[in-house]
Amino acid sequence: MYAVIETGGKQVRVEEGDVVDLERLGGAEAGSEVVFDRVLMIGGEGETEIGEPVVEGARVRAQLVSDLRGPKIVVFKFKRRKGYRRRRGHRQELQRFRIEAIERSGGA
Repeated sequence: MYAVIETGGKQVRVEEGDVVDLERLGGAEAGSEVVFDRVLMIGGEGETEIGEPVVEGARVRAQLVSDLRGPKIVVFKFKRRKGYRRRRGHRQELQRFRIEAIERSGGA
């Protein structure tokens, strides 16, 4: 079974047992359990259930494995013939989650 969840302004397809890197959530510590309740779609076992905008009663339980930082992104601004160059780097703060369970209550 798989689910599409929304977190950090992005949509992510997850399955039970997956390890995914998502944008940092405030207040969570390594080893703690996190529940994602913005489940947009559940599928895989027979019928696919699509939310409007979310699937009622569905949630995804995950365990926070660790904090990490994403790859370095270099932003380079340049205007030709003007001597204008600006170099700036950025690394996104991420957290690694292990998906424990996809749960739906009620209907299906």
